[in-house]
Parts: sequence; C-alpha cells; structure tokens
Amino acid sequence: MAALPWAASAQNLLTLYQAAREYDASYQSAKLQYDANLARAEQARAGVLPSANLSSTISRSDFENNNPRVERSFGTQGATASASYPLYRVTNRLTWEQAQSQMEQAKVQLATAEQDLIIRVSQAYFDVLASQDSLTFVRAQKAAVAEQLAAARRNFEVGTSTITDTREAQARFDLVVAQEIAAENDLRVKKLALDSLVGRNSTDPRGLANAGDLPPLQPADLAPWVLDAEDNHPSVALARLNLTVAQLETRKANAGHLPTLDATASYNITHNSRGSAQSGLNSRTNNLSVGLQFNLPLFSGYATVNRIRETTALEDKAQVDVDVAKRAVTQATRAAFFGVQSGMGQVKALEAAELSSQSALDANRLGYQVGVRINIDVLNSQSQLFQTKRDLAQARYNVLLGGLRLRQANGSLSADDLKPVNALLLP
Repeated sequence: MAALPWAASAQNLLTLYQAAREYDASYQSAKLQYDANLARAEQARAGVLPSANLSSTISRSDFENNNPRVERSFGTQGATASASYPLYRVTNRLTWEQAQSQMEQAKVQLATAEQDLIIRVSQAYFDVLASQDSLTFVRAQKAAVAEQLAAARRNFEVGTSTITDTREAQARFDLVVAQEIAAENDLRVKKLALDSLVGRNSTDPRGLANAGDLPPLQPADLAPWVLDAEDNHPSVALARLNLTVAQLETRKANAGHLPTLDATASYNITHNSRGSAQSGLNSRTNNLSVGLQFNLPLFSGYATVNRIRETTALEDKAQVDVDVAKRAVTQATRAAFFGVQSGMGQVKALEAAELSSQSALDANRLGYQVGVRINIDVLNSQSQLFQTKRDLAQARYNVLLGGLRLRQANGSLSADDLKPVNALLLP
C-alpha cells in the first residue's frame, strides 16, 4: 500500500492509531491469518455433516468371438449418485469441538496483534514528541549560551573578565550547536518511523496540553492488576485453549477403540446401447441401495495405544504451559506496575529538580554579574537546567506509555485505553 499525503493540521494519537490499523503490514498480516484460521477451523464441520457425490461413465467396446462368429460394437453409459451420513463417529465430533477452540485461539491471536499495534504506535508517537522537546530545549540552550558568549565578549573588551570566560562560552556554544544537529537528525528519523507505521507523509503529532497533568494509576493497588492478568491475559487464554485442544486430542485417541456407524445410500443407472458382450439387445439397469455401514477396529498394531500415551503426555505438557503462562504474565504485570509507579515518582522528583535548577541558574547569573561567580558556573547551570527539562519531558511520556504497557502486560489493553491519553493532548 502506498503512503498517502496527510492533512496540514496536527494529528492526535487516536487518529494515527486508526490510520496504522488500516495500513500496518504486521497487523494486516495478522488479520489475514485470523481469516485463514477461521476458515481452517470451519473445515472440521464437514466431519459431522452428510456428504454426497455424483459420478458418471461412458465407454464404447468392440466384441469379437470366433465360435460362433460374432462381431458386435456396443456402448455403455452409467451414472451413480451416492450419499453418506455419519451416525456415530466420536472422532469427527471431537474434531469439530477442537475447531471451536481453534477459532477462539484465532481471536486471541488477533487481539494480541492489536495490542502490539497500540504499543508500537504509542511508542512512535511519544518518541516524536520527546525528540521535538529535545530539539526545542537544545535551541533554547543555544540561545542562552549565545547570550552568555556575547556577555563574556563584552566583559573581556571592557576588561572586567579574562579571555578564559570567552573561550569557555565559545566551547559550550560549539557543543550545543553539535547537539542541535544531532537533535534535528533524531527528530527526522523518529518522524520517518512514525510515517512508515501509519502510512502517511509528514505526520505532526499533537503535544500534551498540560505537561503537569498526568492521570493517576487506577486501580492503585497491584493485586487487581495481577488477578486480571491471570484470568484474561491473551497468553494465558491461549494456553488454556491449547490445553482444551490437547484434552480433546486425548479423547480422540481413546476413540480409536470405538466403532463407527454410517448411513449410506446410492442410486445407479446403467444403459447399454446396442447390447453387450452377452446380448445384442439394448438394456437399462436401475439400482437403489440403502444401508448402514458398521466398522469395529480390532487390532492396529498397538498404534492406538501408543497414540493415547502420546496425547496424554502432550496434555500434561499443555497443563504445565498454562502455569508457565500465568507466572510469566504475573511477573510482567508486576514489573510494569512498579515501572509506572517509579515513573510517577521520577516525574515529581524532576519537577522539583527543574525548580531547583532554575533557582541555581538565577543565582549563578546574579553572582556572575556581581563578580562572585565565573562564566563556567553559569554555563554549567544552564546545561543542568535544560538537561533536567529534557529528562522531565521524557519521564512524562514514559509514564503515559508505561500505563499502556501495564495494560498490555495484564492483557486488558484495547483501543479505548487510548482515549484518556488522547484527552491530554492539545485540541
């Protein structure tokens, strides 16, 4: 699919997610696999439904006999309609039950792909915002360092400072210019990544309307998150469905000892034109047959017994896999929960650090003006302030993304979870 031009206005997270849902190759592949899995599972229905066939034949024969001398050419046409209906086939019924579980597996796999898409779009979206913030802060730092460089030059010219202050300011300015170039390239790369994900050109994500307004974690306790993960996480649901399929496979193996019973019917018409090998007279035969076909397996070289052993072992394995999946999602949910909590604490700490860094910068500027601080003190304070601003912006985005990752970790993530995040963005 070719990328399409995007509107001039900025886009929010939900808009870009909907675009990615229609474009992203990985998600489209998952949808097509889902359709294929449903069709494959539906094929098992044939084992519990009747079947019918129609066949026909036409032939011509030359017959010759020496004693008595007989030469004859004749043709034969025939048609047969047949049907059968499984009256008692336990294996077929269990296969159909397995297909129901396999259809549920397909739904779970598609839901997992959708959750993955939500996270990938959100990650790319906030990567662009963070890169934009970094570039903004670097440019603001560049302007501040340029002012400090100009002041150092003026002070040197009037003899109130040494050439060292000017050279230090010049070195810091050159460093910030290099950082600006790197930030511009990083933003370009991040935007390209988002463009390729949503299938649009020149995407322009909207930033946070109020940077300090982050939603609280609900519920605030870890236990509900873990319980929900053990009950509803796609990997746990998939493991349970695998267990159900394995249990049905064991029952199918046991059914290898059971008889089968089918109802059968056929109707055959045979027409011999210009006679046959036995007679020169035309003939037509109609034959209707209705009956029951019974089969009882007596001995299969221990194949059935060993098949039962195999499926029993696989069933035990599937049970263990359920426990493994529960442990894995529990661990992932705990880690994601504590990650969000840590991120919120980091945001508060960086907010305090930003205020402190601003106060330190103001104090160093005043001290430089009155001669109790040197130029490098002001430059270091500026660098610390803008680094803190970048870290704070990144920490806020990490908290929002961490909330989505927490929902992915416990299996409850859906497109509706993007709406509260979307509400925090600029209108």
